[in-house]
Amino acid sequence: MSAGAATLPLGPLADYLCDQGLAGNEAIQAAPLSGGQSNPTFRVMAGEHAYVVRKKPAGVLAPSAHAIDREYRVMRALQETDVPVPRMRAYCEDASIVGTPFYVMDFLPGRVFMDPALPDSTPAERGALYREMGRVMAALHSVDHVAVGLADYGRTGRYVERQIDRWSRQCRALTVPLDPAMHRLMDWLPAQVPAADETTLVHGDYRIDNLVFHPTEPRVIGVLDWELSTLGDPLADLAYHCMAWNVPPALWRGIGGLDLPALGIPTEAQYLADYRAATGRDAQGHWSFYMAYNLFRMAAILYGIAQRAADGSAASADAEETGRKAGPLALLGWEWAQRHTAR
Repeated sequence: MSAGAATLPLGPLADYLCDQGLAGNEAIQAAPLSGGQSNPTFRVMAGEHAYVVRKKPAGVLAPSAHAIDREYRVMRALQETDVPVPRMRAYCEDASIVGTPFYVMDFLPGRVFMDPALPDSTPAERGALYREMGRVMAALHSVDHVAVGLADYGRTGRYVERQIDRWSRQCRALTVPLDPAMHRLMDWLPAQVPAADETTLVHGDYRIDNLVFHPTEPRVIGVLDWELSTLGDPLADLAYHCMAWNVPPALWRGIGGLDLPALGIPTEAQYLADYRAATGRDAQGHWSFYMAYNLFRMAAILYGIAQRAADGSAASADAEETGRKAGPLALLGWEWAQRHTAR
């Protein structure tokens, strides 16, 4: 067992799974799953059953951060919708079992692509995978959140405005230094928020490495990492997802600057056209604002990771390196802000 898995107390967890009817009396095995800077995540084998256990990290946490209870709630609500999610099994608030609250869901045997350029795929496969990714995002923004029991999952209206305020306050409370571009964005963004104010369910972190694809088919079988989900502006959610087209691979999980036609990956314009055809929503007119906002928001998230690395409470060993990307993302966000102003 690896050192990471040793942080999950197997005896108490085995007793809990047995009490929930999810395991027998056999010994369980656990191994940490890669990915996810925020909440420690483990694959747990209990006989023939494979589960994922996702828990809050230990230590002092920022208010409203690491909301695994919300992750559990939203995935449970989406079980019978067109948005594919794992089967949720149990949520436990008792911190005495594994050290912090946690939830249990089915493990999905499939493919997770960490590089959005999909280097091991053919052009035809890349196109199919990207079209499927866009289809699922459109399905997410088409969910009737009231009908599935999520009417109170977030506040209605002023989503982007509230997000700017939230992440600005969190950044100003950090002790790690912020790039000057981050301060400029915090001053510039509040006055630029578009008047349109539609509310849907939003994922908040929708990207290819948060999706599980079928082992052989270009089909999403599970959308993961719902910690930042809420009710909000679908175009803001879409623009976050589309940051990949505008960020170079050397900076942060992007495909910016790559020869997309040769790769078989749709251009951003093609991708947005498909989304518009599926949902009727048009992002034209405010796209540069939404891109600046999302680069600011991503930088704020990475500054939070940098702070946890400095405090010694980060879940991932590469948290310090990840945190160093916050400043360049903020600078890129400020470039989009200037583009918006120059229209």
